[in-house]
Amino acid sequence: MKAWQVHEYGPYQEVMHWEDIPAPVLPEAGVVFAVKAVPLQFMDALSVAGQYQIKAPLPFIPGSEAMGVVLKAGSKSRFSPGDRVVAGGLVGACAEQMAALDMVAEAVPDDVSDTDAPILRVTYETACLGLGHRAGLQAGETLLVQGAAGGVGLAAVQVGKALGARVIAVAGGPEKARVCRENGADLVIDHQESDFVQEVKSATGGRGADVVFEPVGGEIFTRSTKCIAWGGRVLVVGFASGEIPTLAVNRALVKHFSVVGFNVAGYFMHAPQAIADARAQILAWYRAGKLKPVVHAAFPMKEAIAAFDEIAQRRVCGKVVLTA
Repeated sequence: MKAWQVHEYGPYQEVMHWEDIPAPVLPEAGVVFAVKAVPLQFMDALSVAGQYQIKAPLPFIPGSEAMGVVLKAGSKSRFSPGDRVVAGGLVGACAEQMAALDMVAEAVPDDVSDTDAPILRVTYETACLGLGHRAGLQAGETLLVQGAAGGVGLAAVQVGKALGARVIAVAGGPEKARVCRENGADLVIDHQESDFVQEVKSATGGRGADVVFEPVGGEIFTRSTKCIAWGGRVLVVGFASGEIPTLAVNRALVKHFSVVGFNVAGYFMHAPQAIADARAQILAWYRAGKLKPVVHAAFPMKEAIAAFDEIAQRRVCGKVVLTA
């Protein structure tokens, strides 16, 4: 089969190669499936560069999530050939075929499209578990979403509205601002045109946001702590800026706010029931029309470099997807 291989860490343009490799080995309690859709994550680019928190062992196939159709099922698998599944982990998705254990695979309902299925998984689980389970966002509270036009940012906007919050979205440029409005944001702040700290304070009567969804890091994290409400929660989701911030904890003491760390992968080991509950809630909201994945662009699998370019150049509103 064909797959993207990384033999050394570095810039994706230089170290990713479309190669012939052996087909994956069929797990006894798992499946091998033909990949149909792979939503790329920012973490995928970090993994290729060797900059993600967990380094993938070399050589590896990038891509953390995929949807596909089962080709072969192991003797102890609950799936059968022809089943539609979504599965993932740290790596392995950017290929014509992928192997997955049953424990990390999920059946795709008939009413969920090939493209939507993998996006509803990690991207929307991040928003749902992060906001609902970790940050405890309540109906009537104000949610501030940083990086709101990205895939996980738009998911946070939609989930925030589904939870009954007032959502303030921060994005850069008129096109990204428009997409945030179309996806339910009550107020959109273009950070290229105005200071989001002052805008949030003004919009909340000086109180600030109850919850900040923060996937950017760096200066954005630091400035977000300046417009958090007394007793608020800053949810740390990632560091898309490439800069891991530090916190002057006296500010947390004075404003009585919490910094809440979140990583969806940890739930598989420590809170599997929360994962199951979140998936059921996401599917219910999706069927009710409250959640709808936004696809910025779809590229054939062999054009993964061009897809990564879209992410690297920060042109993306929603998700970039590789397709079979």
